[in-house]
Amino acid sequence: MKIAIIGATGFVGGNVLKEAAARGHAVTAIARNADKVPSLSGVTARSIDVTDEAALQQALSGHDVVISAFNPGWGDPDIYSKHRQGSAAIARAARLAGVRLIEVGGAGSLYAPDGSQFVDSPQFPAEYLDGARAARDALEDLRKETGLDWTFLSPPFELAPGPRTGKYRTGGDHPVMDEAGRSTISVADLAVALLDEAEKPAHRGRRFTVAY
Repeated sequence: MKIAIIGATGFVGGNVLKEAAARGHAVTAIARNADKVPSLSGVTARSIDVTDEAALQQALSGHDVVISAFNPGWGDPDIYSKHRQGSAAIARAARLAGVRLIEVGGAGSLYAPDGSQFVDSPQFPAEYLDGARAARDALEDLRKETGLDWTFLSPPFELAPGPRTGKYRTGGDHPVMDEAGRSTISVADLAVALLDEAEKPAHRGRRFTVAY
């Protein structure tokens, strides 16, 4: 497949890049600074600001799918508006380029047993609040789309470095919990889930989540 990856030098995007290259796909790695993209077989690096919609649309054209791990940065005090602006630009560029979009969001928009979203809980970590709210609003924007083939992946609450096992369980709008009540996965296995979805779509037009 021809796969574009946005945010290819980040924590999630970097692992998605490695997984896609290991599977033999032709990959366009899109980042603010292409010099930071590792040299991998089948990978072409492009320096593009996602808010440059014309350049982004041109870069996405001809691909089978784009996986977006876009994140302005958790330490950015303006993360909410930058996340919303960037996510909207990515969706428009993908729609105009006629490319399927798989977007990585946050766990905050998942639903608790009482029907509330975790991001609205008083216990939700303040340092992640604005980014989580932006990801939730980006998901709602996608749900209103009529001309875009999209999928949204919410990672579990615990996403950390770890081994690639190739194993995971899937869920919908509620977190996947293990027997100990934890919702966790390694970032390497999150990348596996993303590439599996790219190769064999199972969640078109909806959100899903994964965990062990």
